[in-house]
Amino acid sequence: MGTVTIGVSIAVPEPYGSLLQQLRTGFGDAAAHGIPTHVTLLPPTEVDGSDLSAVEAHLTEVAAVGRPFPMRLSGTGTFRPLSPVVFVRVAEGAEACTWLQQQVRDASGPVPRELQFPYHPHVTVAHGIDEEAMDRALAELADYEADWSCTGFALYEQGPDGVWRKLREYAFGGSVVPPQAGHVERGSLPTR
Repeated sequence: MGTVTIGVSIAVPEPYGSLLQQLRTGFGDAAAHGIPTHVTLLPPTEVDGSDLSAVEAHLTEVAAVGRPFPMRLSGTGTFRPLSPVVFVRVAEGAEACTWLQQQVRDASGPVPRELQFPYHPHVTVAHGIDEEAMDRALAELADYEADWSCTGFALYEQGPDGVWRKLREYAFGGSVVPPQAGHVERGSLPTR
């Protein structure tokens, strides 16, 4: 079966996902068309194709103990000069994303992955493009806002064409409680 490149992420739902992807393309990021708008839980990771069933079983277990939580994007940030990235900030839900990515990368699981940089949940809107376009992305999305209830995550595989395709979605084991008017729902996370 060979080696495959996988990733695990929280999809940014519509209409936000398509809009941010279009904007990313407009800033000149050629890779944008092949990358669904997302918050990364497991960055691109090579695994043996025969290990995919173990990865899927592990992700099912992670999702089973997860609970829906509010996600809110607000404003922009950058990793420059360390990394050529401009992103939309995760203003609410960062703690839950951090917990989830730790569970996905658990050293006892099938994808124990060390990170190149400390984990910082975000939505990339420009990567590896010229500085002027990066500055434009940073400024144009400075007032960007979006919010939704995160109810799960997905496993993706990168094809030979560089395009990321969803293999499977994983819904959290908890039930979704719609927020009441004027009430912000707080997610609770299980601890081990």
